[in-house]
Amino acid sequence: MSTVVLKNIYYLHISSDKEALRGYDLLMADGVVKKIAKEITVPAGARSIDCSTHVVVPGFVNTHHHFYQTLTRNLPAVQDAKLFDWLKHLYEVWKYIDEDAVYYSSLLAMGELLKTGCTTSTDHHYLYPRSFTADMMGVQFSAADRLGMRFSPTRGSMSLSKKDGGLPPDSVVQSEKEILEDSLRVIQEYHDDSSHAMRKIVLAPCSPFSVTKELMKDSVKLAREYGVSIHTHLAETIDENDFCVEVYGKRPLALMEECGFIGDDVFYAHGIHFNDDELKLLQETHTHIAHCPSSNMRLGSGICRVHEMLPMGINVALGVDGSASNDSSDFLGEMRNALLLQRVKYGSDAIRTKDIFKMASENGAELLHFDGVGKLEEGYAADAAIFDISTFEYAGSLSDPLASLIFTGYNHGTAYTIVQGKVVVDEGRLVGISEEELSTKANTIAERIMNLSK
Repeated sequence: MSTVVLKNIYYLHISSDKEALRGYDLLMADGVVKKIAKEITVPAGARSIDCSTHVVVPGFVNTHHHFYQTLTRNLPAVQDAKLFDWLKHLYEVWKYIDEDAVYYSSLLAMGELLKTGCTTSTDHHYLYPRSFTADMMGVQFSAADRLGMRFSPTRGSMSLSKKDGGLPPDSVVQSEKEILEDSLRVIQEYHDDSSHAMRKIVLAPCSPFSVTKELMKDSVKLAREYGVSIHTHLAETIDENDFCVEVYGKRPLALMEECGFIGDDVFYAHGIHFNDDELKLLQETHTHIAHCPSSNMRLGSGICRVHEMLPMGINVALGVDGSASNDSSDFLGEMRNALLLQRVKYGSDAIRTKDIFKMASENGAELLHFDGVGKLEEGYAADAAIFDISTFEYAGSLSDPLASLIFTGYNHGTAYTIVQGKVVVDEGRLVGISEEELSTKANTIAERIMNLSK
């Protein structure tokens, strides 16, 4: 592993409960933060990075995404659609994804995340076209390895197609036997439960309207047998609440409770439409929420009650969500939207920038069960986002360098992003791949998929 020393840091944000430091150095070696002090001697062969005009923060943790959707951004037919209509249209496009589409869309999404400060990500991949014969998780891990991202994908699933009362076509769903067998395989092949792991697995039935109650129960049982986390979409829209009441006779969270799909190893994406009693249940069970403000605004789904959840001790982290509903994987931009959206509903003092940084790093690491990630304290993983605030866009904002990253700026890119002590974004450019090559390849695949769907 490489050794890196960040020299003369203008502003170092270590964690939510530590005072920021100025003028300090930070030594990274063997994948962890080794030392924080003034005037650290640079070891022989180590890289030294001048951070005298930079804000250094713990790398961000993305807790909900759909990487494959980067190939279907900004489609005119669904620019103004609500969730269910949006899904019905896009499933007819997504059913044509293949191995190349998964690989390059994963590179594109992870590349954007890395370039905007995110060092750890999950991905909720639940779409398994029958024509797809490759190892889906293997393809994604290959992309993560190429770019150097810490990655905890979910083995998603759908078992209900149109003929069963679901939304997707038959060609992208699987039998429950196929789903459970492959879920076990990917856990055994890829999951690493160590605190600084580069690979973890999560099991993730897609939603209450795309799998059976039996599959939810069986997925929970399998996940707990092997000690992996569990994930699904929940309470994202009023339509979803109405569906659960009509089909199951109860609201989504009550359905999850019946299935055992609740607890400190469970995280729900969105969690917008919970009532007061449901918030108390989330609090009592230590269940986590992946908040996706940009997607919620884009689809008009509503506003998550983050301002009320955080004081209750409910762990809320951030996710950019799929790039066909956010249309971007800009993580720092997601943090800005998270701040502003809460203030729309609850007022100008509803949430602070330090709360957002905690949600983006420490809370995300807790949600994904990475014990040694999310802070820049000694012994923690050497994951850092480094922003140059000497540039034009930050002029006049340096009275609070940390908050300047959210309140000001129009280019949310890092100068450097470091994962496990390895520089993966260097002077604003991805190290693992040509960005121009990746853009061209992604556009070519996106055009091919759209032409097949016509």
